[in-house]
Parts: sequence; structure tokens; C-alpha cells
Amino acid sequence: MIVLKSPVEIEMMREAGRVTAVALRLVGEAVRPGITTGELDAIAEEYIRSQGAKPAFLGYHGFPATLCTSVNEQVVHGIPGKRILNEGDILSVDCGAVVDGFFGDSAMTFPVGMVSAEARALMDATQTSLEAGIAKMRPNMRLYDIGAAVQQVAEAAGFSVVREYVGHGIGRAMHEDPQVPNFGQAGRGAQLKPGMVFAVEPMVNAGGFEVRSLDDGWTVVTADGSLSAHFEHTIAVTEDGPVILTVE
Repeated sequence: MIVLKSPVEIEMMREAGRVTAVALRLVGEAVRPGITTGELDAIAEEYIRSQGAKPAFLGYHGFPATLCTSVNEQVVHGIPGKRILNEGDILSVDCGAVVDGFFGDSAMTFPVGMVSAEARALMDATQTSLEAGIAKMRPNMRLYDIGAAVQQVAEAAGFSVVREYVGHGIGRAMHEDPQVPNFGQAGRGAQLKPGMVFAVEPMVNAGGFEVRSLDDGWTVVTADGSLSAHFEHTIAVTEDGPVILTVE
């Protein structure tokens, strides 16, 4: 069942979104060759707690950190730690915060120093695909219109969209109904209504869309070892169209 949020609840979600957005920005500003993913995690946790908020991921189903930090071929759910970032890496950072019982969830992929033309094109296409999906979040559109728009942009750029991991509803829980795929046929799925709030999060691979999980039980990587990028926002459907909540 899709839980509709009132205008007051959407306003409350803005604060969780703001904290998430600032934490991501601070992490992005710190990304450089030589820093560890664990150091970036500490930056995010310190800021989130300084705002009276809670890290959304820490302890979620046993996840051990504030951020998911996924490097190069890692798609999602990478665990921060001692890994040192190197010139030319790309780093996907997924972050969430909880404020007054409401969740915010957002992700960005950052270049580490100078990156390859392929890496830059992949990041640009993934971010553009997210924007295309968000543009479909209007009343009376259909759920799969979002994923169809994401898929069209990503594949037109020569990349592939991950199938096994998708976006989701969000509110008083991190994951609510419905699942929000990043692929599909336009015109299908639930009709969008004001008060729906989704986390839309394209994960786009430079190679094939297939993925596999590592032995740590969390980290997901591309099956062919190709690069992957990840962008995400929490967005509300309103009478006036989509409103991104994970902004400063």
C-alpha cells in the first residue's frame, strides 16, 4: 500500500532531506586522492548528529556505517573503512538521515581527481537520467513512466541500467511501497497522486546491467567489472509537480 503524505508531513520531510543533502555536500567537498572511505563516513556522521538527526543507514538490517561508499565497479552498499581513494576513481556515496521520525535518502557519484572520459560520461548520463525520471513525477502520470525515462536516457548514452536494485517509497520508514524501478514500459503501474514520496535512484553501469554480491554480504559490484554510477533524490509528488526534498 502506498502511503500518501500530507503537506505538513512533506514539510517535515524537507528537514531530513536538508540534513542528508548537506552531509552529502560535505563528503563531496572532502573527496580527494589519499582520503579513506572511513574518514568520509566520519564526516557525514558528525554532521548528521550535530543537527540532532540520526544516520538512517547505521544499524539498518545490521549495516555498520553511516554512508554506503561504492568505488568504481562497486554499484551500491559498499562499506566504508580503510580503503584509500586514488586519482581517477569514482565514488558513489549513498546517505540518509532521520529527523523527527521521517527519512531522507540521497546519493551522488563523485570524481576523485581527474577521471577518464568514460567515467565522466557515465556520471553525467546517470545524473541526467535521474532528472528525466523526476520530471515524470506529476499527478496522473504512471509509476513506470519514471523508470522508462531513466532507462531511455541511460541507454541512449550507451550504458545499462541495473535491474536488481531499484528506488522505493519513503517516509516514516526507509523503504515503503512501491518499488520504483529504473526501467520499464511507460504508461504502466500505479497512477501518481499528490502526497506520494519516492526515492528515485538510478544505478547505471558502463557495461552490462548484471551485478553480483561480494562475500561481505553487502557490497554489490558489476558482474563484468565495469564502472558504475549512482544518483538519488527523495522527491514528493505535488499538485504543482515534483518537489525534490533532498536539497539544502
